[in-house]
Amino acid sequence: MYDAKDPRSKMKQSSETAGKQPVLDYADVELMEFHKSPPQESGPGYKTWYGRGQNFVLAYTEAEPGTVLSRDDQPDEYMTFFPEKRTVVDIETANGSASDVRYKLAIIPPGASKITVKEGGQVVRLFSSVAPDLCEISANAESYREPHPNIAPYQPWPNPPEGFKLRLYPMDAQNAPGQFMNLYRSTNLMINLFPVVDVERDQDRLSPHSHEDFEQCSLTLQGNYRHYLRWPWIPNRKAWRDDRIIDCESPSITVIPSQVVHTSIPTPKPPCHLIDIFAPPRFDFSRMDGWVKNADEYPMP
Repeated sequence: MYDAKDPRSKMKQSSETAGKQPVLDYADVELMEFHKSPPQESGPGYKTWYGRGQNFVLAYTEAEPGTVLSRDDQPDEYMTFFPEKRTVVDIETANGSASDVRYKLAIIPPGASKITVKEGGQVVRLFSSVAPDLCEISANAESYREPHPNIAPYQPWPNPPEGFKLRLYPMDAQNAPGQFMNLYRSTNLMINLFPVVDVERDQDRLSPHSHEDFEQCSLTLQGNYRHYLRWPWIPNRKAWRDDRIIDCESPSITVIPSQVVHTSIPTPKPPCHLIDIFAPPRFDFSRMDGWVKNADEYPMP
């Protein structure tokens, strides 16, 4: 369903889904517009909202200088990034530290970690769902009391050969010719760091598509986005759903269910900023040579 000029049109169909059971039911979309509800955590100088999908938890924080965000005994890696160039932080982890971190994506090793905000702004942290305290605090925790349909069982990818340690990557790394995605992965997450959009999207070249067995989390950090969603008909008439058009304001997350056809546009006009998150990493993106910028550090299964 991709335009022929879209690099994603060259991806091969995943073989992991061969022989799977037919779709019998669907999940609904999850939408959380953070400023329209109270934060799940707050303190002097900061507010944090939590939202989850089946395999991940996202923590969005608005922080003033002096804010400390810590994990005492995190069971696996997590990602954090600072999408505003004004934000400056210090990061301390069980295996590596860094000072004056600005406009970076960080992969934090398991164990104890601390992020100290020196110059305020947005701080986004991405966790897998293996930490029960984070799952429980999420605003939409009730939606995942039972697993959503059509999602493959969660399985982390192999450990990095050089071991777990603090890793830092630029938010604005240059893409190879013909690419438009800024992809990184860890053992449990994949992130697509789209740049800020400063032009309107060509309405003749949208990209409606669906994902066979995983959710997509679209994080809106700036401006507004419109998501178009379609649940294909299946034999179970009771599972049929009407098409949806969802307008979301920043900051927000939209968790798009497996099997649902979707595409998005910034609205009403740029600048807008949207970032896509997946858990665990995607095989189809990972199989494309050169797409994942840190692939040499994180092997595929």
